[in-house]
Amino acid sequence: MALATVRSCAVVGLDGELVDVEVDIARGMPHFTIVGLPDAALTESKERVRSAIQNSGFPFPKQRITVNLAPADLRKEGPAYDLPIAIGILIASQQAIAELGGAVLIGELALDGAVRHAQGVLPMVGLAKDHGMETVYLPAADAPEGALIDGVRIVPVRSLGQVVRHLSGDEVIDDYVRCPNGAVQRHLWHGTDFGEVRGQEHVKRALEVAASGGHNVLMTGPPGAGKTLLARALPSILPDMTPAESLDVTKIYSVSGMLPAETPLIRQRPFRAPHHTISHAGLVGGGRKPRPGEISLSHRGVLFLDELPEFSLQVLEVLRQPVEDRVVTIARAQSTVTFPANFMLIAAMNPCPRGY
Repeated sequence: MALATVRSCAVVGLDGELVDVEVDIARGMPHFTIVGLPDAALTESKERVRSAIQNSGFPFPKQRITVNLAPADLRKEGPAYDLPIAIGILIASQQAIAELGGAVLIGELALDGAVRHAQGVLPMVGLAKDHGMETVYLPAADAPEGALIDGVRIVPVRSLGQVVRHLSGDEVIDDYVRCPNGAVQRHLWHGTDFGEVRGQEHVKRALEVAASGGHNVLMTGPPGAGKTLLARALPSILPDMTPAESLDVTKIYSVSGMLPAETPLIRQRPFRAPHHTISHAGLVGGGRKPRPGEISLSHRGVLFLDELPEFSLQVLEVLRQPVEDRVVTIARAQSTVTFPANFMLIAAMNPCPRGY
Protein backbone atom coordinates (compact mmCIF):
# COMPACT_ATOMS: atom_id res chain seq x y z
CA MET A 1 0.00 0.00 0.00
CA ALA A 2 1.24 3.52 -0.87
CA LEU A 3 -0.10 6.87 0.32
CA ALA A 4 0.50 10.45 -0.88
CA THR A 5 -0.97 13.82 0.10
CA VAL A 6 -1.03 16.93 -2.10
CA ARG A 7 -2.49 20.33 -1.21
CA SER A 8 -5.06 22.12 -3.35
CA CYS A 9 -7.78 24.74 -2.79
CA ALA A 10 -11.55 25.14 -2.93
CA VAL A 11 -13.50 28.39 -3.33
CA VAL A 12 -16.40 29.11 -0.98
CA GLY A 13 -18.11 32.35 -1.94
CA LEU A 14 -15.18 34.69 -2.55
CA ASP A 15 -12.84 32.96 -0.11
CA GLY A 16 -10.61 29.94 -0.47
CA GLU A 17 -10.21 26.88 1.72
CA LEU A 18 -7.33 24.42 1.74
CA VAL A 19 -8.09 20.90 0.55
CA ASP A 20 -5.89 17.87 1.18
CA VAL A 21 -5.89 15.51 -1.80
CA GLU A 22 -5.07 12.11 -0.28
CA VAL A 23 -4.27 9.29 -2.68
CA ASP A 24 -4.14 5.66 -1.55
CA ILE A 25 -3.03 2.84 -3.87
CA ALA A 26 -3.70 -0.65 -2.56
CA ARG A 27 -3.80 -4.20 -3.89
CA GLY A 28 -7.01 -5.40 -5.45
CA MET A 29 -9.06 -5.25 -8.61
CA PRO A 30 -8.30 -2.09 -10.66
CA HIS A 31 -10.69 0.59 -9.51
CA PHE A 32 -10.57 4.39 -9.28
CA THR A 33 -12.75 6.12 -6.65
CA ILE A 34 -12.99 9.79 -5.62
CA VAL A 35 -14.65 10.56 -2.28
CA GLY A 36 -15.14 13.78 -0.31
CA LEU A 37 -18.33 15.28 -1.80
CA PRO A 38 -17.14 15.70 -5.41
CA ASP A 39 -19.51 17.20 -7.99
CA ALA A 40 -20.07 15.80 -11.49
CA ALA A 41 -17.17 17.71 -13.07
CA LEU A 42 -14.83 16.40 -10.39
CA THR A 43 -16.13 12.84 -10.62
CA GLU A 44 -15.37 12.89 -14.35
CA SER A 45 -11.77 13.88 -13.59
CA LYS A 46 -11.02 10.16 -13.22
CA GLU A 47 -11.04 9.79 -17.00
CA ARG A 48 -9.11 13.02 -17.59
CA VAL A 49 -6.44 12.05 -15.06
CA ARG A 50 -6.12 8.52 -16.46
CA SER A 51 -5.64 9.73 -20.03
CA ALA A 52 -3.34 12.60 -19.01
CA ILE A 53 -1.03 10.26 -17.09
CA GLN A 54 -0.85 7.73 -19.92
CA ASN A 55 -0.39 10.35 -22.66
CA SER A 56 2.37 11.98 -20.61
CA GLY A 57 4.42 8.77 -20.83
CA PHE A 58 3.64 7.24 -17.41
CA PRO A 59 1.90 3.89 -16.80
CA PHE A 60 -1.38 4.19 -14.95
CA PRO A 61 -1.42 1.94 -11.84
CA LYS A 62 -3.61 -1.13 -12.33
CA GLN A 63 -4.57 -1.31 -8.68
CA ARG A 64 -7.26 -0.02 -6.34
CA ILE A 65 -6.93 3.78 -6.21
CA THR A 66 -8.86 5.84 -3.67
CA VAL A 67 -8.72 9.65 -3.69
CA ASN A 68 -10.07 11.47 -0.65
CA LEU A 69 -10.66 15.23 -0.69
CA ALA A 70 -10.49 16.53 2.87
CA PRO A 71 -12.31 18.07 4.66
CA ALA A 72 -14.94 15.56 3.63
CA ASP A 73 -17.92 17.73 4.62
CA LEU A 74 -16.99 20.54 2.19
CA ARG A 75 -18.44 20.13 -1.28
CA LYS A 76 -15.73 20.20 -3.99
CA GLU A 77 -16.62 21.55 -7.41
CA GLY A 78 -14.85 22.07 -10.70
CA PRO A 79 -11.93 20.45 -12.53
CA ALA A 80 -9.14 22.38 -10.75
CA TYR A 81 -8.26 19.24 -8.72
CA ASP A 82 -7.08 17.30 -11.79
CA LEU A 83 -3.43 18.30 -11.42
CA PRO A 84 -3.06 17.52 -7.68
CA ILE A 85 -4.87 14.18 -8.14
CA ALA A 86 -2.54 13.18 -10.99
CA ILE A 87 0.59 14.23 -9.06
CA GLY A 88 -0.67 12.36 -6.00
CA ILE A 89 -1.14 9.18 -8.03
CA LEU A 90 2.35 9.46 -9.53
CA ILE A 91 3.91 10.03 -6.09
CA ALA A 92 1.95 7.19 -4.48
CA SER A 93 2.96 4.83 -7.31
CA GLN A 94 6.61 5.95 -6.88
CA GLN A 95 6.83 7.33 -10.42
CA ALA A 96 7.60 10.77 -8.99
CA ILE A 97 9.52 11.72 -5.86
CA ALA A 98 8.70 15.07 -4.29
CA GLU A 99 8.08 16.78 -0.97
CA LEU A 100 5.11 19.12 -1.45
CA GLY A 101 4.35 20.04 2.15
CA GLY A 102 4.64 23.77 1.45
CA ALA A 103 3.10 23.81 -2.02
CA VAL A 104 -0.38 24.10 -3.50
CA LEU A 105 -1.31 22.69 -6.93
CA ILE A 106 -4.20 23.97 -9.04
CA GLY A 107 -5.16 23.15 -12.61
CA GLU A 108 -7.41 21.26 -15.00
CA LEU A 109 -5.84 18.58 -17.19
CA ALA A 110 -6.47 17.98 -20.87
CA LEU A 111 -6.37 14.44 -22.18
CA ASP A 112 -2.87 15.00 -23.57
CA GLY A 113 -1.59 16.20 -20.17
CA ALA A 114 -1.74 19.95 -20.84
CA VAL A 115 -2.71 22.13 -17.87
CA ARG A 116 -5.71 24.37 -18.52
CA HIS A 117 -7.16 27.51 -16.96
CA ALA A 118 -8.84 27.32 -13.53
CA GLN A 119 -11.43 29.69 -12.04
CA GLY A 120 -10.93 31.52 -8.75
CA VAL A 121 -7.12 31.56 -8.82
CA LEU A 122 -6.81 34.88 -6.98
CA PRO A 123 -8.62 33.85 -3.75
CA MET A 124 -6.83 30.49 -3.85
CA VAL A 125 -3.39 32.11 -3.96
CA GLY A 126 -4.45 34.55 -1.25
CA LEU A 127 -5.46 31.61 0.95
CA ALA A 128 -2.15 29.87 0.30
CA LYS A 129 -0.31 32.96 1.50
CA ASP A 130 -2.48 33.23 4.62
CA HIS A 131 -1.66 29.62 5.55
CA GLY A 132 2.07 30.01 5.05
CA MET A 133 2.31 28.08 1.78
CA GLU A 134 5.53 28.99 -0.02
CA THR A 135 4.78 27.86 -3.57
CA VAL A 136 1.71 27.65 -5.81
CA TYR A 137 1.76 25.64 -9.05
CA LEU A 138 -0.65 27.27 -11.50
CA PRO A 139 -1.59 26.93 -15.17
CA ALA A 140 0.72 29.19 -17.17
CA ALA A 141 -2.31 31.15 -18.41
CA ASP A 142 -3.28 32.01 -14.82
CA ALA A 143 0.20 32.96 -13.58
CA PRO A 144 -0.28 36.74 -14.10
CA GLU A 145 -3.44 36.60 -11.99
CA GLY A 146 -1.85 34.58 -9.22
CA ALA A 147 1.18 36.89 -9.18
CA LEU A 148 -1.02 39.74 -7.95
CA ILE A 149 -0.55 38.30 -4.44
CA ASP A 150 2.88 39.12 -3.04
CA GLY A 151 4.85 36.77 -0.82
CA VAL A 152 4.16 33.52 -2.73
CA ARG A 153 6.26 31.80 -5.40
CA ILE A 154 4.21 31.29 -8.56
CA VAL A 155 5.34 28.38 -10.73
CA PRO A 156 3.66 28.48 -14.18
CA VAL A 157 3.13 24.97 -15.55
CA ARG A 158 2.01 23.91 -19.02
CA SER A 159 1.78 20.13 -18.77
CA LEU A 160 1.73 17.27 -16.31
CA GLY A 161 5.02 15.91 -17.62
CA GLN A 162 6.67 19.31 -17.09
CA VAL A 163 5.58 19.31 -13.43
CA VAL A 164 7.01 15.82 -12.86
CA ARG A 165 10.32 16.76 -14.49
CA HIS A 166 10.45 19.91 -12.37
CA LEU A 167 9.84 17.97 -9.16
CA SER A 168 12.55 15.46 -10.07
CA GLY A 169 15.03 18.23 -10.94
CA ASP A 170 15.36 17.27 -14.62
CA GLU A 171 13.70 20.46 -15.91
CA VAL A 172 13.49 23.41 -13.55
CA ILE A 173 10.57 25.78 -14.22
CA ASP A 174 11.45 29.41 -13.59
CA ASP A 175 9.21 31.29 -11.17
CA TYR A 176 6.83 33.80 -12.71
CA VAL A 177 8.28 37.31 -12.52
CA ARG A 178 5.82 39.93 -11.31
CA CYS A 179 5.50 43.24 -13.15
CA PRO A 180 6.62 46.07 -10.84
CA ASN A 181 3.93 48.54 -9.86
CA GLY A 182 1.39 46.65 -11.96
CA ALA A 183 -1.48 47.52 -9.60
CA VAL A 184 -0.98 51.28 -9.66
CA GLN A 185 -0.67 51.95 -13.37
CA ARG A 186 -3.30 54.27 -14.78
CA HIS A 187 -5.69 52.84 -17.33
CA LEU A 188 -7.11 54.28 -20.51
CA TRP A 189 -10.90 54.54 -20.57
CA HIS A 190 -12.30 52.58 -23.50
CA GLY A 191 -16.01 53.32 -23.09
CA THR A 192 -18.12 56.42 -23.71
CA ASP A 193 -16.35 59.53 -22.42
CA PHE A 194 -18.31 62.09 -20.43
CA GLY A 195 -16.62 64.92 -22.33
CA GLU A 196 -18.16 63.68 -25.60
CA VAL A 197 -21.72 64.38 -24.43
CA ARG A 198 -23.12 67.66 -25.80
CA GLY A 199 -25.95 69.51 -24.09
CA GLN A 200 -27.98 68.36 -21.06
CA GLU A 201 -25.84 70.57 -18.81
CA HIS A 202 -28.18 70.31 -15.82
CA VAL A 203 -28.18 66.48 -15.98
CA LYS A 204 -24.41 66.38 -16.40
CA ARG A 205 -24.02 68.61 -13.36
CA ALA A 206 -26.29 66.31 -11.33
CA LEU A 207 -24.27 63.26 -12.38
CA GLU A 208 -21.01 65.01 -11.45
CA VAL A 209 -22.37 65.68 -7.96
CA ALA A 210 -23.58 62.06 -7.71
CA ALA A 211 -20.20 60.73 -8.83
CA SER A 212 -18.33 62.84 -6.29
CA GLY A 213 -20.48 61.63 -3.41
CA GLY A 214 -21.38 58.10 -4.58
CA HIS A 215 -25.10 58.92 -4.72
CA ASN A 216 -27.78 56.98 -6.57
CA VAL A 217 -29.59 58.68 -9.48
CA LEU A 218 -32.95 58.30 -11.21
CA MET A 219 -33.25 59.94 -14.64
CA THR A 220 -36.63 60.42 -16.29
CA GLY A 221 -37.29 61.80 -19.73
CA PRO A 222 -38.65 60.98 -23.20
CA PRO A 223 -36.90 58.47 -25.48
CA GLY A 224 -33.87 59.92 -27.22
CA ALA A 225 -33.12 62.49 -24.49
CA GLY A 226 -29.74 60.86 -23.77
CA LYS A 227 -30.40 58.98 -20.52
CA THR A 228 -28.60 55.79 -21.55
CA LEU A 229 -25.70 57.72 -23.09
CA LEU A 230 -25.17 59.73 -19.92
CA ALA A 231 -25.32 56.63 -17.75
CA ARG A 232 -22.76 54.80 -19.87
CA ALA A 233 -20.46 57.83 -19.75
CA LEU A 234 -20.61 58.16 -15.96
CA PRO A 235 -17.77 55.69 -15.14
CA SER A 236 -15.36 57.85 -17.15
CA ILE A 237 -15.49 60.60 -14.49
CA LEU A 238 -15.13 58.27 -11.52
CA PRO A 239 -11.67 58.19 -9.90
CA ASP A 240 -9.26 55.38 -10.70
CA MET A 241 -9.53 52.40 -8.41
CA THR A 242 -6.93 51.96 -5.71
CA PRO A 243 -4.84 48.74 -5.74
CA ALA A 244 -7.03 47.30 -2.96
CA GLU A 245 -10.23 48.11 -4.88
CA SER A 246 -8.79 46.55 -8.05
CA LEU A 247 -8.02 43.33 -6.18
CA ASP A 248 -11.54 43.25 -4.71
CA VAL A 249 -13.14 43.56 -8.15
CA THR A 250 -10.69 41.13 -9.77
CA LYS A 251 -11.47 38.50 -7.13
CA ILE A 252 -15.19 38.69 -7.93
CA TYR A 253 -14.64 38.30 -11.68
CA SER A 254 -12.12 35.51 -11.11
CA VAL A 255 -14.58 33.46 -9.05
CA SER A 256 -17.33 34.15 -11.62
CA GLY A 257 -15.12 32.94 -14.48
CA MET A 258 -15.44 36.32 -16.22
CA LEU A 259 -11.85 37.53 -15.90
CA PRO A 260 -10.35 38.00 -19.40
CA ALA A 261 -7.13 36.07 -19.95
CA GLU A 262 -5.36 39.20 -21.16
CA THR A 263 -6.54 41.23 -18.13
CA PRO A 264 -5.18 39.66 -14.92
CA LEU A 265 -6.03 42.81 -12.93
CA ILE A 266 -9.18 44.89 -13.52
CA ARG A 267 -8.34 48.58 -13.28
CA GLN A 268 -11.46 50.00 -14.97
CA ARG A 269 -14.51 50.46 -12.78
CA PRO A 270 -17.25 47.98 -13.74
CA PHE A 271 -20.39 49.05 -15.58
CA ARG A 272 -23.24 46.53 -15.59
CA ALA A 273 -26.53 47.04 -17.40
CA PRO A 274 -28.72 43.92 -16.99
CA HIS A 275 -31.89 43.51 -19.08
CA HIS A 276 -35.19 44.07 -17.34
CA THR A 277 -36.08 40.37 -17.72
CA ILE A 278 -33.36 39.41 -15.23
CA SER A 279 -34.40 37.26 -12.26
CA HIS A 280 -33.82 38.26 -8.67
CA ALA A 281 -31.22 35.48 -8.33
CA GLY A 282 -29.38 36.82 -11.37
CA LEU A 283 -29.35 40.29 -9.84
CA VAL A 284 -28.30 39.57 -6.24
CA GLY A 285 -26.60 36.21 -6.84
CA GLY A 286 -27.56 32.69 -5.89
CA GLY A 287 -27.77 29.18 -7.25
CA ARG A 288 -27.12 25.82 -5.62
CA LYS A 289 -23.54 26.96 -5.19
CA PRO A 290 -24.00 30.71 -4.56
CA ARG A 291 -22.40 32.84 -7.26
CA PRO A 292 -22.07 36.64 -7.45
CA GLY A 293 -24.93 38.43 -9.17
CA GLU A 294 -25.02 41.66 -11.16
CA ILE A 295 -24.90 43.83 -8.04
CA SER A 296 -21.64 42.18 -6.99
CA LEU A 297 -20.22 42.30 -10.52
CA SER A 298 -20.82 46.08 -10.38
CA HIS A 299 -18.96 46.38 -7.05
CA ARG A 300 -16.89 49.60 -6.99
CA GLY A 301 -18.63 50.64 -10.20
CA VAL A 302 -22.03 51.43 -11.68
CA LEU A 303 -25.20 49.33 -11.91
CA PHE A 304 -27.50 50.75 -14.60
CA LEU A 305 -31.17 49.75 -14.69
CA ASP A 306 -32.64 51.04 -17.96
CA GLU A 307 -36.45 51.12 -18.30
CA LEU A 308 -36.82 50.82 -14.53
CA PRO A 309 -40.64 50.27 -14.46
CA GLU A 310 -40.21 47.18 -16.68
CA PHE A 311 -38.29 45.33 -13.94
CA SER A 312 -40.44 43.03 -11.84
CA LEU A 313 -41.44 44.17 -8.37
CA GLN A 314 -39.60 41.25 -6.74
CA VAL A 315 -36.36 42.21 -8.48
CA LEU A 316 -36.61 45.81 -7.32
CA GLU A 317 -37.51 44.84 -3.76
CA VAL A 318 -34.39 42.69 -3.34
CA LEU A 319 -32.27 45.79 -3.97
CA ARG A 320 -33.32 47.39 -0.69
CA GLN A 321 -30.86 45.67 1.63
CA PRO A 322 -27.80 45.72 -0.71
CA VAL A 323 -28.26 49.45 -1.43
CA GLU A 324 -28.30 50.19 2.30
CA ASP A 325 -25.71 47.72 3.62
CA ARG A 326 -23.37 47.56 0.59
CA VAL A 327 -23.23 43.76 0.96
CA VAL A 328 -25.59 40.91 0.11
CA THR A 329 -25.87 37.72 2.15
CA ILE A 330 -27.13 34.56 0.46
CA ALA A 331 -28.22 31.70 2.70
CA ARG A 332 -28.49 28.12 1.48
CA ALA A 333 -29.03 24.86 3.32
CA GLN A 334 -25.34 23.93 3.01
CA SER A 335 -23.71 27.33 3.53
CA THR A 336 -24.15 31.09 3.88
CA VAL A 337 -21.96 33.45 1.88
CA THR A 338 -21.64 37.23 1.77
CA PHE A 339 -20.74 39.10 -1.41
CA PRO A 340 -19.75 42.79 -1.59
CA ALA A 341 -22.19 45.12 -3.35
CA ASN A 342 -20.85 48.67 -3.04
CA PHE A 343 -22.12 50.21 -6.27
CA MET A 344 -23.73 53.36 -7.66
CA LEU A 345 -27.29 52.70 -8.80
CA ILE A 346 -28.27 54.64 -11.92
CA ALA A 347 -31.84 54.14 -13.19
CA ALA A 348 -33.65 55.56 -16.20
CA MET A 349 -37.33 55.61 -17.13
CA ASN A 350 -39.83 57.26 -19.46
CA PRO A 351 -42.43 59.63 -18.03
CA CYS A 352 -45.21 57.16 -18.94
CA PRO A 353 -45.47 53.65 -20.39
CA ARG A 354 -46.13 55.01 -23.90
CA GLY A 355 -42.92 57.05 -23.83
CA TYR A 356 -44.41 60.55 -23.78
